[in-house]
Amino acid sequence: MSYAIIIAIIVAAGFVLYSLVRGLIYFAQTSDNMANGTGPSHGHLMQNKMMFARVKWQAITILLLVIIGAMAAAG
Repeated sequence: MSYAIIIAIIVAAGFVLYSLVRGLIYFAQTSDNMANGTGPSHGHLMQNKMMFARVKWQAITILLLVIIGAMAAAG
């Protein structure tokens, strides 16, 4: 059981890294101009999407770490 959780932690941490890198790529490609003054550009929206994905995967990773820590403390 703990091996499955360790693999899940590694996968979730990989998704955190993936979201971080994708967000940084969108950040590097986005210029300071808005989309004709009508709202945020596609790059800004993608930055936001990647930020929320990163936060989600970080929360999942932390939850898995807490679970494995509780299992280690119990046994």
